[in-house]
Amino acid sequence: MHPTDFPSQPGTVPPGSIGHNRGVVGRNFAFIPPEGVLKSRLPAWASTTVRFLAAPTLGAGFAQYLLEIEPAGGTVKPICVDLQHFFYVVTGGVDVSIDADPPVSLTAGAFVYVPPGVSFALSCHPTASARVIAVKKRYETAEGIAAPRAIIGQQQAMPMTNHTGLAGRGFKHLLPMGDLRFDFEMNLMFFQPGVCFPAVETHIMEHGLFMLEGQGLYYLGNTWHEIWVDDFIWMGSFCPQQFHPTGLAHSVYLLYKNVNRDVVL
Repeated sequence: MHPTDFPSQPGTVPPGSIGHNRGVVGRNFAFIPPEGVLKSRLPAWASTTVRFLAAPTLGAGFAQYLLEIEPAGGTVKPICVDLQHFFYVVTGGVDVSIDADPPVSLTAGAFVYVPPGVSFALSCHPTASARVIAVKKRYETAEGIAAPRAIIGQQQAMPMTNHTGLAGRGFKHLLPMGDLRFDFEMNLMFFQPGVCFPAVETHIMEHGLFMLEGQGLYYLGNTWHEIWVDDFIWMGSFCPQQFHPTGLAHSVYLLYKNVNRDVVL
């Protein structure tokens, strides 16, 4: 059978005797395409495939993963651990209950923040599967500042901001920006075609980036990588980085960033 006999899908290449790979793992960054991320399952989640994207074993200070939940699947029972969680519904619909409150029905674009030590339950709607991005992180306490409360929202209702002054580049802050109760941000970043970062950024914050729409070129370390929908990038502390959209429509990605805390010596 010739490699061209295999059905093609966007973002994939036919198998061959030599592996074809867009993925790269460097000292303080990783570019991870979806075709190389294997399936896993967890005891706390029924009828759910888990695809881990970032973890401390990679060098990250958080964990990020994609939940592929079958109809009526989800948490086996409420989960309550000493970690904070964030969920973003990419496709489909789910019901979420926090701290034994009545379930809230969520659709694509919805997001949930669960503080540490607060229970939550999540289940997929029975009519179709759902895909949910999940982030979990150990909370960094700050003297005199209380931990944040739970949040449930819908990105479509969030305002678009342009605090950089660059036309064609917008932000939606899903968690309150500048609120010192939070030790990380989750933002949606929107780019019109041809509108890039004004400079190559090199800073202490690490990132977890999941591409939702469009395509572009991402500069990591000292190389460029073509990024498509469902690609993931981990950027460690002080990794040089820049994004340049290349598609005909706008590009959107979901971005984790640790903030509001001092360095640990």
